[in-house]
Amino acid sequence: MGSGEGHFCIELENGTKRGGNDLGLEKEPKTVAIEDAVRVLLQGLGEDINRDGIKKTPFRVAKALRDGTRGYEQKVKDIVQGALFPEVGLHDGVGHAGGAGGLVIVRDLDFFSYFESCLLPFQVKCHVGYVPSGQRVLGLSKLSRVADIFAKRLQDPQRLADEVCSALHLGINPAGVAVVLQCLHIPFPNPESVSHHHDSKHQGWIKVLVSSGSGVFENENAEAWGDYTGLLKFRGVTVEKIPTRDTMRKSWCPSHGSSEAVAANPGMVAAVASILGSLGENPLRKELEETPGHFVRWLMNFQNAKLEVKLNGFTCGIKTLVKSNGECSHNHQQMHSELNLSFWSQCEHHLLPFHGVVHIGYLCPEGFNPIDKSLLQSIVHFYGFKLQVQERLTRQIAETVSSISGCDTMVVVEAYHTCMISRGIEKFGSNTATIAVLGRFSVDPAARAVFLERIPKSATSGIL
Repeated sequence: MGSGEGHFCIELENGTKRGGNDLGLEKEPKTVAIEDAVRVLLQGLGEDINRDGIKKTPFRVAKALRDGTRGYEQKVKDIVQGALFPEVGLHDGVGHAGGAGGLVIVRDLDFFSYFESCLLPFQVKCHVGYVPSGQRVLGLSKLSRVADIFAKRLQDPQRLADEVCSALHLGINPAGVAVVLQCLHIPFPNPESVSHHHDSKHQGWIKVLVSSGSGVFENENAEAWGDYTGLLKFRGVTVEKIPTRDTMRKSWCPSHGSSEAVAANPGMVAAVASILGSLGENPLRKELEETPGHFVRWLMNFQNAKLEVKLNGFTCGIKTLVKSNGECSHNHQQMHSELNLSFWSQCEHHLLPFHGVVHIGYLCPEGFNPIDKSLLQSIVHFYGFKLQVQERLTRQIAETVSSISGCDTMVVVEAYHTCMISRGIEKFGSNTATIAVLGRFSVDPAARAVFLERIPKSATSGIL
């Protein structure tokens, strides 16, 4: 065994020490204050803050929030200065190119930002362009870095577009800057209503398209926009009608459209206000006044005890729902499946949402009635609306379906995790699949293969 392999084995046995940056961050007063606030939120959800799964959650949440709002500590001029390069453009004075007025556009920049109204991450696909002037151009990577500074702050889509546009115009003094953002926000699922709508596809993601322009792009009807939007069409982005700013502000965040009363837990609300202050924001700023209440209401969807009564209610008499319809043969089994059962959950490691679909397959003797879809959806929602991890969610659904039906069971869960885009790795579009198998499925590869073949190739959606 080589020395490198030996070192790797030692790490596997003994673990690795937390990085120096983490150690420094953990001791900072802002981090400590956020950790204390997160403990209040966990206790408000009825959680044991000393449980192994969430013991380190306060630090993980603090680290993610501070990293996701690091833009407050960054300056545009530090990025732009030294990144402007001379480019003379066309020499004959006819037409436009390079540093002499030719449009430059960088498309499909993926970001996330925390929405200031509810403190949940939203996804951004940014297209930013400018028309150079003064025979100089900006290093292309700097367009992305400037946009990221403002994305890593508490934002709303229109202000994000405006700030990126304004910063670039002031920083490089071009003939004009144009910014278009495609934004995607997770909806606010309601456990009460979702259980009565077994196909939750109607609860689609909230999408908004915003733009901002300066200089030759300041007028939305300017000719320069024609070139810009034409280049976007190459990427499948069609900019036809951008909503007015007033309309966008009223309709964008799902927390604005709910009539449900905010959970009356002043301790939790005060804890979220404390987090806003620790991130460098003013909790009394007009746009943030209702944010603590909105975030607490979101969290209360995942309160541990909220659905206990419902679970007890639907488990009574379940055996009668799947009882034999006349004589049955245990020698011949039929495979039944229920696919694309929607779920929402909250990652207990980072207090960030994850969502997706559940596929359930089970083998029952011929003559048994299939399990009603509404029952399976209720099981999925019961285990989903908690602080969870996907592996446990998959196992719990499989065990419950097997116990109530007496059938061999297989469960596949496909999910998008917000923590995969709103932390350091920022892996946009990644999807996580987990499997749990019980009974015959655990020893019969052919049965597993038959069930997997039934799952649609594109079961989950919601990524730009």
